[in-house]
Amino acid sequence: MGTPELISPRSPRVTAARRLAKRAFRGKERRFIAEGPQAVREAVAHRGGDGEPTLVELFTTAEAAERYADIIDAARATGARVHFAADTVLADVSQTVTPQGLLGVCRFLDSPFEEILRARPRLVAVLANVRDPGNAGTVLRCADAAGADAVVLTDASVDLYNPKSVRASVGSLFHLPVAVGVPVERAAQGLQEAGVRILAADGAGETDLDDELDAGTMGGPTAWIFGNEAWGLPAETRALADTVVRVPIHGKAESLNLATAAAVCLYASARAQRVRGKR
Repeated sequence: MGTPELISPRSPRVTAARRLAKRAFRGKERRFIAEGPQAVREAVAHRGGDGEPTLVELFTTAEAAERYADIIDAARATGARVHFAADTVLADVSQTVTPQGLLGVCRFLDSPFEEILRARPRLVAVLANVRDPGNAGTVLRCADAAGADAVVLTDASVDLYNPKSVRASVGSLFHLPVAVGVPVERAAQGLQEAGVRILAADGAGETDLDDELDAGTMGGPTAWIFGNEAWGLPAETRALADTVVRVPIHGKAESLNLATAAAVCLYASARAQRVRGKR
């Protein structure tokens, strides 16, 4: 491949990518950053609802280009512009201490909430007032792993395209539909009208998750509402649910963090739905 020419740190392309660290610029350009080989690989394979490639631009170090030649070739095949850059440029754009050598500029890919409802989802995670981007991305990853059909971020939740959210999703952002900016009342009402049972996860829930499983009530279409990391779900949000469910604490731990509780709840629903499907 020889020694490629490195793009200048002062290049307009680098400046434009660097600005995507700010939410206002992401919203204006409808672009976001995906950093690392896993996320970029998934971005290369993803296409939006209009059929157009999600990845529009790729920055890579020469070393990463050799190591991940298949990703570079696939990116070029989609028509994405590929730029060679120094590690310091990627670190500056991605705002990470140890960049992974690949950084993609991607088009927004969130789905309209109505489109998710039309697909008749069976398992949905609703993030209500979740403010920590790492938690949001991790819950998205858990939902993907559990086989959920969609994730909904309410209008009070963190930006889906926050770089920390994207990194924490480890590519799952590209695997399932995600709706953003949906008022929690609209999310609950729409899902209920689509025949989905709403369960709110809360440590003070009146129903125990184990009891729900034992009663065989969790095999149908289900949406879980997960609340803020610090203060959980307010009373008005809990009131939107058909049932408020607590994850049982069998040991001495004070509580579970948001992502762990979400994983337990989503996998419980996925298990119950598979069991019902085999009957």
